Amino acid sequence: MLLIAGIAGLLTSCSNDFLDREPLDQISGDQVWQDGPAAEAFVTEIYNGLESGGFFEQMLASLSDEAVFTHAGRNINIVNQGDLSPSNLGWVDGTYAWNNMYTRIRACNMVIDNLSSPDLNTITDEELKSRLLGEAYFLRGYYYHQLLRYHGSVPLITKVYGLDEDYSAARNTFEECVNFIVDDCDSAAIRLEGKSMDKGRATAVAAMALKSRILLYAASDLHDIAVASTKSDLIAQYGNPEFLGYTSGDRTARWTAARDAAKAVMDAAGGGYKLGLTSPVSPEEGTDNYISISMGGESGAENADPAAAVELLFARYFSVDKDEQGTHVGRNNGPNGYHNWAGNTPLGLLVDDYEMADGTPFSWANPEHEADPYDNRDPRFYATILYDGAPWKPRDLVSGDVDPANEIQTGSYDIIGPNGKTTHWGLDTRFSSIEDWNGSRTGYYMRKFIDPDPAIIDASDRQVIPWPFFRYTEAVFNYVEACIELNQLSEAILWLNRIRFRSGMPAITETGQAELRDRYRHERRIEMAYEEQRYHDTRRWMIAEETLGRDMTYITITGKFKPGQQMSAPYHHDETVYDYTYTPVVNTDFENRTWVDKMYFRPFSRDEVNRNSALVQNPGYE
Repeated sequence: MLLIAGIAGLLTSCSNDFLDREPLDQISGDQVWQDGPAAEAFVTEIYNGLESGGFFEQMLASLSDEAVFTHAGRNINIVNQGDLSPSNLGWVDGTYAWNNMYTRIRACNMVIDNLSSPDLNTITDEELKSRLLGEAYFLRGYYYHQLLRYHGSVPLITKVYGLDEDYSAARNTFEECVNFIVDDCDSAAIRLEGKSMDKGRATAVAAMALKSRILLYAASDLHDIAVASTKSDLIAQYGNPEFLGYTSGDRTARWTAARDAAKAVMDAAGGGYKLGLTSPVSPEEGTDNYISISMGGESGAENADPAAAVELLFARYFSVDKDEQGTHVGRNNGPNGYHNWAGNTPLGLLVDDYEMADGTPFSWANPEHEADPYDNRDPRFYATILYDGAPWKPRDLVSGDVDPANEIQTGSYDIIGPNGKTTHWGLDTRFSSIEDWNGSRTGYYMRKFIDPDPAIIDASDRQVIPWPFFRYTEAVFNYVEACIELNQLSEAILWLNRIRFRSGMPAITETGQAELRDRYRHERRIEMAYEEQRYHDTRRWMIAEETLGRDMTYITITGKFKPGQQMSAPYHHDETVYDYTYTPVVNTDFENRTWVDKMYFRPFSRDEVNRNSALVQNPGYE
């Protein structure tokens, strides 16, 4: 009996020891703050809240007058038709989703609490602690800025909640949120200054760039309640305007702060890419410059300049070894005739806003423009848009010998077939012989951010173009905008011309404040296309009704034989054989876009309001 009892005791002891073991693939929360590498890994994980930046399959461009998303059933129309409600949020990307942002903010608060207190950590590497704190402050500021620019003010949470606490929290004022983000940016910049950071991690300049953006927003029309109320009855009647903007204070001081913050970025970041020019480069070089900037120095394209990587102040980088959304920009948006998905296709509204190369506006009312609308345009057009007849990659590598000319085909054309003249529908249309369901609805395709390397061609290939969260030229634009509003017009003209000279465009001719404001807004629209700027810019400028509220325009293209001319298959673009007709058309069949003022801000979800009784809803959603 004693022997049996002894064995039983031994088994019990062994069993308890086994159960008490720490998991081999996890460490406890307390241990994180006792070990430098573990703390660094914790901070690194917080970056996952950035996801793939703006390179999700549905892009924010398709919630603006830049693009339309080709595929139905993604709830984008809920947003664009003004049908958002607390119970139907439409499409929401993870990079600004409420729960995602607060989850990451909580993690930042844990870092700040634990690394700021010597009683909560035993890490002796003070340089590492300072850096990790700087990154946490930057990331918290960034995630709060995402919430602020979509929702207006939100509750500012700085503590780490435990179980069974009261989780209700009232909204802070808009001004308090701005000040909080600015403080986080300053705290980050101080701790990150002079530190060598791995590519893709926050830097002092990145923190300064975030500060520049949020201060520019703070000075804008939408967030000056006196101005916003004159432009929107809904905002004027809202009972809590302090949640949407400034109800008092000196707006000139806000513009001055925005100007100074932008100039600080420009001075600290070292000059940007080719922004010291005093005259325009050639059109060809202008296109190459813009491609280089869009590629972020990571492209295999022959004419892409790796030096353009200096434009990126903070970016999301990708690896072909990881199957991330960011590596599939070409697949998601490229032409269906190359077995791609035509996701976020440019609207004619964007295409038509590209000027002629001499700086004059493009107009369908001009017979020369109408006859050849893609000739002699702003060089950035050719780096941003794929249009009918545009040269592209070797199609035979993926689609067979159906297009030896390797050109985009988005029209219908006469062709001589076995039984005489017939119609050839372009390979990149919705009547194509190749994946017609993935064809563009607009007659255009996105080219920007798609690696032109011919080896990266179809849906199975991956690319490594980085997503630009902040780039130098945005800081320049922020500076220009503030200078215009402060009536410092010569400085604004100087920098606008530098951006245009880099792209091969002539100097601007506007000199007055109102005209210069319009010119600046046009230039920002063209230069920053597809970079998640337009959605926010049109709202903060309060010009959404005449931009986002416009009917979508597509292009219809036909090619008819000239008298005495003909072509047998395969088709290629040839203006000696064809008379081409380009017809812009308004199309509301797929999306009937409507602007309503509640769309200046997104609603808080019904579930969130039910959970948090202190959360006051945004105007138009009550």
